[in-house]
Amino acid sequence: HVQLVESGGGSVQAGGSLRLSCAASGYTYNRNCMAWFRQAPGKDRERVAAIHAFDGSTFYTDSAKGRFTISQDKVKNTQYLQMNSLKPEDTGFYYCAIGYMARAYCSSGSYSEADFKYWGEGTQVTVS
Repeated sequence: HVQLVESGGGSVQAGGSLRLSCAASGYTYNRNCMAWFRQAPGKDRERVAAIHAFDGSTFYTDSAKGRFTISQDKVKNTQYLQMNSLKPEDTGFYYCAIGYMARAYCSSGSYSEADFKYWGEGTQVTVS
């Protein structure tokens, strides 16, 4: 049984930082794409960043580029999202997800939510 557990959310002032963690259990595979999505109140869930387990290649949306860093710790089976220079528009519920896909598909940002089989329950990030 695969389980993803997010942590690290909270409330910060604009310009602050948070580090989200997503611990995976029950399943490890070196061809996973591990991603973060977020959903703001009243809006659809959107992509934030992704990293492919094979070589650590990454994808960022324009809003995340330069401020967020996604990383992985294969030993701990955990992925991280370091978020700096946070803005009020970063507020939302952040979800981690894992899906099996090719490295190029993941790191080019070609994926959609439907490509991810396993999801965490999310963690709230509030920036004021």
